[in-house]
Amino acid sequence: MTATIDSPFTERSTELLTAVLLGDDHPHEHGFWRRLIATEPFRRPDRPTAEERLELAYARLRVLNDGLDGGLGDGPGSAPGGGSGGAARLAADARALAALHEWLGPVDPALTTVAGIHYNLFLGSLLDHDGDRRRDLSDFLRLRGIGTFLCTEVAHGNDAAAIETTARYEPARDGFVLDTPHAGAQKFMPNTSPAGGPKSGLVAARLLADDADHGVFLFLVPLTDAGRALPGVRIRRLPARMGSPVDHSLTSFDRVFVGRDALLAGDHGRIGDDGRFSSAIGNRRRRLLASIGRVTAGKISMSACAVGSARATLAVAVRYGGHRHVSGPRGTGQVPVIAHRSHHGPLARAMATVFAMSLLHRRALDRWEARQAEPGPGRDEAERLVAVAKGWITWQAREVIVECRERCGAQALLENNGMSALLTGVEGAITAEGDNLAIHAKAAAEMLFTAEPAGIAPPSGDGPGDLSDPRFLGGLLAALEEIWFVRARRRMGGAPHGDPLGRWNAASGPALRGVEAHAHRQASEAYAAAVAGLPPGPARRQLAGLHRLFALDRIARNSGDLLAAGYLTKHHIEELPDVTDQLIAEVAGHLSELVDSFALPPELLADWPIAGPGYVDAYDDPEAAWHRDVDRAKPPGARRER
Repeated sequence: MTATIDSPFTERSTELLTAVLLGDDHPHEHGFWRRLIATEPFRRPDRPTAEERLELAYARLRVLNDGLDGGLGDGPGSAPGGGSGGAARLAADARALAALHEWLGPVDPALTTVAGIHYNLFLGSLLDHDGDRRRDLSDFLRLRGIGTFLCTEVAHGNDAAAIETTARYEPARDGFVLDTPHAGAQKFMPNTSPAGGPKSGLVAARLLADDADHGVFLFLVPLTDAGRALPGVRIRRLPARMGSPVDHSLTSFDRVFVGRDALLAGDHGRIGDDGRFSSAIGNRRRRLLASIGRVTAGKISMSACAVGSARATLAVAVRYGGHRHVSGPRGTGQVPVIAHRSHHGPLARAMATVFAMSLLHRRALDRWEARQAEPGPGRDEAERLVAVAKGWITWQAREVIVECRERCGAQALLENNGMSALLTGVEGAITAEGDNLAIHAKAAAEMLFTAEPAGIAPPSGDGPGDLSDPRFLGGLLAALEEIWFVRARRRMGGAPHGDPLGRWNAASGPALRGVEAHAHRQASEAYAAAVAGLPPGPARRQLAGLHRLFALDRIARNSGDLLAAGYLTKHHIEELPDVTDQLIAEVAGHLSELVDSFALPPELLADWPIAGPGYVDAYDDPEAAWHRDVDRAKPPGARRER
């Protein structure tokens, strides 16, 4: 493994790349969470049963909440907001919520799940609504009660507008009666059991009033005390899910009454003092979107969780590859397994992908944060980018984690080495806050009906482009997006009119490929901006190499389409493997330094035995014979003759 970069990495190079991954303000934005996961309560425990791990997740949630109120100190890296309002400030800050998921995800997926639900979906929704009145949230801010979110039903997932739980307004009692009409309307998956303490939930239900269905709204409903479900609320634990233990449950309601103030009201809908429903929004679907607006922040958090988990597994795989020795070519003796191209090649590609994931995540977060207060096309485009990024990033995280697991062999199948929990955890992120395929299909339909994919231009310049030119590579990625959407429009135009489903089915395949190409283009543009923002030196050269490797990998997968469209030549096709292999060699020579730029706390890596050079010690047997016979513990050639 020989690097061709002539200048060595320095501490400054590592700091520059850390800022690329985490943002220029990372000491403030991420410092609290890095410090938190390095503390003793977040060390990997010996908790063999699922119930013990669930109990630990809720105990850690309380440690986290205490830290938000200044328990970890002030200054750079202090708790978001600090003071008695720390939990409220966290819930109101999408950037802080994303950082929470980015750092807690690799440590405890169960904790990450319950924390994300409590702070984002529950507290965040409460804070976003009822602007004209103040609700007492002190129990939830101090974790005397835990919040959860009940939207999905057994028969309704991505089609939340069709949910069937009802909340009928009764003027005589000035409140709502919640009912579950049949088995398919049971709330599916929320953590509603009494585990962790008393629970309350935001329940998505159809608001029935004035003999009319006004659409889906959220209602604050007490669910359990410290030991059991409250009257009228039925909670049954679901079978154990793969991966981290969370108290996922089925929840139903039998004539549960809540007062009028249980409705999370706003301009999208309210019941007035006269008992009449009013809304500034005439469309029931738009009322639903206003009610569950926190799902967008949830998508950002799922991307962050996937990014953090992929970085952690890649760091472990690179470190283990340097510690694990195997027989080299004849006459060379033992070499680190990572010295082999067959081993470091996939890890180099994974490194390029992980940087792309991180950059696309920050790009989507920045754009959404800048436009969320601006209703209109700009906000719609930002929300679509969030959805596209969530789908692409979580899918890429699964690929990276699987690759890293394979590179670590059977060791990575063991729970104590961390990867198995992260693999199953990312499966949850793929489904949470909108199943990936469903949200990509929605994005594809929206982009399909635009006049032309925004910002796309074909490669320009005289003669064939150069595969070493990032501008040429960026143009190829833009061309791919255009190719797929043009193909989708042509397919739709050729389908019979009067059959909307048939027309969509004809176009959906290439349209979904167009969404994937859109994610690649956005990630490549984020790469280019990051490279341009670095000063000349090894960090910039290494990031530029990662950018090219990322782009060439995606171009190679679509080279036939680019060749057919005239964007590539026969010479380009022949050159692609050699150029890519050269980049792999360059990146592989700096994998360890690139891992250092992830800024993972040493305490986190110490919890995973295969991340350290003494991983064999984790399997040592103090009572074994080799501790009694020192010669037996030596390599054969080093034993003394008897």
